[in-house]
Amino acid sequence: MLRTFFCNAEWTTWAWPGLLIILGGSWFAVQVDVKINQWNGHFFNLLGNATSDKGGVETSDLYDSMFDFAKIAGVYILVAIFQDFFISHWTFRWRTALTDNYIRHWEHLRHIEGASQRIQEDTMRFSKTVEALGEQFMSSLLTLVAFLPLLSALSEHVTALPLIGPMKNSLVWAAIAWSLFGTILLAVVGIRLPGLEFQNQLVEAAFRKELVLGEDDGDRASENVCRTLFADVRTNYFILFFNFAYFNVAKYSYLQFNVIFPFILMGPSISSGSLSMGQITQTIGAFRSVSQSFQFLVMSWKTIVELISIWKRLHAFEKGLSKLDNSDDDVSSDDSKGL
Repeated sequence: MLRTFFCNAEWTTWAWPGLLIILGGSWFAVQVDVKINQWNGHFFNLLGNATSDKGGVETSDLYDSMFDFAKIAGVYILVAIFQDFFISHWTFRWRTALTDNYIRHWEHLRHIEGASQRIQEDTMRFSKTVEALGEQFMSSLLTLVAFLPLLSALSEHVTALPLIGPMKNSLVWAAIAWSLFGTILLAVVGIRLPGLEFQNQLVEAAFRKELVLGEDDGDRASENVCRTLFADVRTNYFILFFNFAYFNVAKYSYLQFNVIFPFILMGPSISSGSLSMGQITQTIGAFRSVSQSFQFLVMSWKTIVELISIWKRLHAFEKGLSKLDNSDDDVSSDDSKGL
């Protein structure tokens, strides 16, 4: 699935330069986030001064600050539109490479269960899932590179953590520990989901295949057979719903507590008056950017489950192609011996 696109001379002109363009666009988006974080610090300091007893903030200063935000946001919108457009084209080229490869060897793959579905639907779902997941992953990595130094600098204003006390780079270590806790929690709770999703695709494929065969063959897709196959679909979905239910209990509980967690960490510093409104806003924003980057698996677990299921199905095609390559090598070896 990777070699077909990234190691194929027909597609390398799209694969590698396109990947660099996507990385560049993601890095630009992260830099915009950094600029907006800095703008938040300045703007909320203005609001804090304006609402204090002293006052003294000119209306023009507020509007100038808002105009600065508009300039940053305007450039970001233009780049984001191009980025989304390009990524969609890039991932469709990846799907095209996979489809061409499978169709080229269709005679050797058609015997695999649900072969037509895997070429048409699974390659489509694979490209879309990789598009969403890959963009999030790259954005998370680049966000860490940009925001970790900023959060480390902002941690100097946090005098102490609850129950721990003073600590160097306190918010950085807290973000890592909190994100690691959430990742391990949801990985353990959702450990059964990839297998159940894969099984779900199998029973759906069996039901769909029988209906398709029944369109041309009156002896196929009888009522009893269809009811039995759909009963398997229903059973698997109910099991999947139940497992996602307790997975979501853990996920949403963690994410809701995630909203107030940085305020808990900064509680002693806020109550002591050592932080301005702008510093609080900027620190909260930087902490959430870093923690959300570390929480990539937490936020994307459902999508990862779907990708694992698709990969398992397409991997059957890769095995079929491997067997074909091995058989070709054996034939070539026998021919050379004959010569």
